[in-house]
Amino acid sequence: MKRILLLAALIIICAAAFAQTTPAPKDTTKKDTIWWIHGQNTVLINESSFSNWAAGGVNSVALNLVFDYDFDYKKGNWSWDNKAIVGYGLSKQSGIGWRKNDDRLILNSLLGYKAAQYWLYTFYGNFQTQFTNGYSYDANNNRTLISGAFAPAYLTFGPGFAYKKNDNLRVNISPFAARITFVHNDSLSNIGAFGVTPGKENLFEFGSSLDAYYKVAIAKNVTLENALKLYENYLKNQGNVYADYALNLYMKVNKTITVNAGVEIINDPNAQIAETVNGVTSSHSLLQVKQIFGAGFTYKF
Repeated sequence: MKRILLLAALIIICAAAFAQTTPAPKDTTKKDTIWWIHGQNTVLINESSFSNWAAGGVNSVALNLVFDYDFDYKKGNWSWDNKAIVGYGLSKQSGIGWRKNDDRLILNSLLGYKAAQYWLYTFYGNFQTQFTNGYSYDANNNRTLISGAFAPAYLTFGPGFAYKKNDNLRVNISPFAARITFVHNDSLSNIGAFGVTPGKENLFEFGSSLDAYYKVAIAKNVTLENALKLYENYLKNQGNVYADYALNLYMKVNKTITVNAGVEIINDPNAQIAETVNGVTSSHSLLQVKQIFGAGFTYKF
């Protein structure tokens, strides 16, 4: 966990250094606009095919859809930034069939009142869930249900303060934030999945949260995006911090064709698995890692 906190600190320090050495871009599009709506739709395709290939290989194909929209409002000292991300993807390998490789609905909202040049008093909200069931698979391709729609779903909200240099650099800290985990699936809630009490569908936590975002152009037509979320529960298991770090690389080929690569790492103390070793069963959390790479089409507006 110290490594995760160190990573968060490094991202913020690097972002602040960059902000001090590079002037913020002039934003003429929002000058006289109260509401500003923009976003992008992306279709990613990844395919591998082998025929009599001496080194071997497994034929595979993957298709991913990502919709990323921003709805921003500004008037006087007030600002209201909203982001919606919807992603879903499927992959198929020979002999295995179709399995999902992405499934997410993310809603972020940040209401701010200007306190100083780059500082805001804020109220922050975040909601995350998925659309379809998720499964784990054994060596015989037998599946076990491990998640579902609103199982889990996370709602985090609370007052705080934020440093916002521009739309590409912001850090929000909520020292008093509530977090509710929903597990609206009987088979999962009955076994106490995602930290809920067995038989219950909700888990309430109260603690502190940090939400950071940093986007930078590292070369011509190459953009690197960082997003970090941290949450620590004051009521139980202090020190076991929920951490979600996403790193996305966007390489623009032309106006519509892009190459995207991304990795997401999650440490969730409430996502426990049971493991039996030498007849002794214990529960612990595992580091969750997701990687996506593909070329596709992106439409921005």
